[in-house]
Amino acid sequence: MAELIDGRTIADTVIASVRGHAAQLAHGGGHVPGLAVVIVGEDPASQVYVAAKGRKAKECGFHSVQHTLPAETAEAELLALVAELNADPRIDGILVQLPLPAHIDAGNVIQAIAPEKDVDGFSFVNVGKLGTGELESGFVPCTPAGAMIMIERALGKDLSGLNAVVVGRSNIVGKPMANLLLAANCTVTVAHSRTKDLPALCRTADILVAAVGRPEMIRGDWVKEGATVIDVGINRIPAPERGAGKTRLVGDVAFAEARERAGFVTPVPGGVGPMTIAMLMANTVASACLRRGMPRPLF
Repeated sequence: MAELIDGRTIADTVIASVRGHAAQLAHGGGHVPGLAVVIVGEDPASQVYVAAKGRKAKECGFHSVQHTLPAETAEAELLALVAELNADPRIDGILVQLPLPAHIDAGNVIQAIAPEKDVDGFSFVNVGKLGTGELESGFVPCTPAGAMIMIERALGKDLSGLNAVVVGRSNIVGKPMANLLLAANCTVTVAHSRTKDLPALCRTADILVAAVGRPEMIRGDWVKEGATVIDVGINRIPAPERGAGKTRLVGDVAFAEARERAGFVTPVPGGVGPMTIAMLMANTVASACLRRGMPRPLF
């Protein structure tokens, strides 16, 4: 039976460290780390995410700013706001909540964020730094950054020579996750929908990361005995056993099956999810330190 990697507990330790670094910045240099979150429109899920990020920023002692814009906001108006935030010395991190309305080019907006304030790690500059192993000055997308901490808490910092398989090749999770594992000296394979004999490939993995967005796609017999399984998926499926119209959350991994074979496994919910917001806070306090010539905090 696999040991659970408790994302909530690990996230709490990251947040405690963030609070400590934020307090040092405020006490030593008089600067409170600042995070600006921009949301356009009234997408319910986005509203929930933004509210959670704002609460966590305040919990960390940050200067927290939220800009809520109507759905009909023009792209030029949004770009003008991003330019203002880039120039604001009180702001260390800028996050534009996705998705944006269809008439706004999300790529244009993301690339307009100053790389040193791009705490989501989506700008081409930060993508390039991750791809070339320049992790000291760049920012890594929050979900893979959090997943990497969970892997290291389970297996230790030395991952040299381990076989890692990442199922999913998105720019937000799959590709940056693969680059992080490469930087940790793993032998990495990125799998996707066109991979031949995916189950056999997954069985070679000492570290298996599922980020494909398909409910319980990774079955238990795809998991190597003793492997570390990181389930990034969050999928809502019908749960008629709970009553008519009820649903439940599951990951991309068939959890009960995988737990019988894995050495470590993350649950859904309560696994990678809490780490994503924690790493947003970690990136913000890191930005505040780097922009003032201070050493980057480690988490």
